[in-house]
Amino acid sequence: MKREDYLSKRAALVEEAQAALDNDELDVFDSKTKEVEDLDAKFAESEKRRANLDALNRAPEVPGAANLMNGGRVDLTGATDADPENVFESAEYKKALMNYVMKGAPMPEKFRNADAGTVSSEAAAVIPQTTVQKIIDKIEAEGGILNEITRTAYKGGEAIPMADAKPVAYWTAEGATSGDGIDTQQVTLGTSITFSYYKLRVAVRLSLEVSVMAWPVFEAHVVKVISVAIRKALEAAVVSGNGSGKPKGILAETVVSGQNVNITEGNNITYADLVNADALLPTGYAAGARWYMTRYTFYNQVVALKDTTGQPIARVDHGLDGKPVARILGREVTFVENGLSNFAASVSADTIVAFLFKPDDYWMNTNYELALKKYTDEKTDDECMKSIMLVDGKVIDKNSLVTVTVKNG
Repeated sequence: MKREDYLSKRAALVEEAQAALDNDELDVFDSKTKEVEDLDAKFAESEKRRANLDALNRAPEVPGAANLMNGGRVDLTGATDADPENVFESAEYKKALMNYVMKGAPMPEKFRNADAGTVSSEAAAVIPQTTVQKIIDKIEAEGGILNEITRTAYKGGEAIPMADAKPVAYWTAEGATSGDGIDTQQVTLGTSITFSYYKLRVAVRLSLEVSVMAWPVFEAHVVKVISVAIRKALEAAVVSGNGSGKPKGILAETVVSGQNVNITEGNNITYADLVNADALLPTGYAAGARWYMTRYTFYNQVVALKDTTGQPIARVDHGLDGKPVARILGREVTFVENGLSNFAASVSADTIVAFLFKPDDYWMNTNYELALKKYTDEKTDDECMKSIMLVDGKVIDKNSLVTVTVKNG
């Protein structure tokens, strides 16, 4: 659905809903309101899929490795956008990249960024797109919360409209106004969110010691070490990032009043605590919400709990892929190992140890054009490589967030 068609159709429906409300045609008003909500949901799903498709189909723009922030490009010594071969996928470039990382050989002049604005200390080489895709596949294969959130690829700084018009119907006597004196409602066509450019640096130490190897062996090592580092950093940001120089995480949001369960310090999590947390989920957000906690918390605090009839409330089943699937009262549990604390009976400050959340209400905007730089750790003399990417993320609707907090004191 095109944005113009969506906005045009939405405006017409809102106008019809307003007219129905003015004429006390409440059945028509309810019908039009439902049409607006269905249209919003359809458009949001369409935008989500379009963004994901753009991310999959986006051809590398051959950016300057260290100039990703301002769209710099690399001087390919005669190569142009019309060239049929992506130079970063060529055997020559891959060999040069491998020699740069393993032997410290400088990148050939034709592969260097020619933009005068480049900060050379940031990055010196671009990781080939096929290798980047393998890194992404590796991250997704390991599952977790990163597989569940909404992934987008919007241009940084672009305002993205978020439909939020949900008119309220009031019971009135015939010919009278609404009980609180409101005749009509101001309908907001939508707010917007804007993604920033946050630069994520992941540094990994080089453990390969052979001086001669084939590209597939080198690539496999790069994919392994970078994917693990990126996954850990992104997961921690999604869960608890503070929004300063990094994405704002789920737990950085202020919980809606009343949607928190407190555990008194010194006590364990009880059956009643988990039931209460689930009960606090607004009905409209219950479908799709999941539990998030560490494996330690689940297996040490939850898995042995039983209901009033003696039945266990937590179960671990095996999915179609043979992997265990944890559930609490039928609701799936996703284990989080970065950005969330294990349960502890004694804490130095109020600590969130578990939470409920609808993951598609968190959007992560990512630029997967990864750059690479080799450097020496001056403290240890270890050879390291640093990969750089652009990412931002934020909660677009926090109403499904319910937290379980161990209180200090």
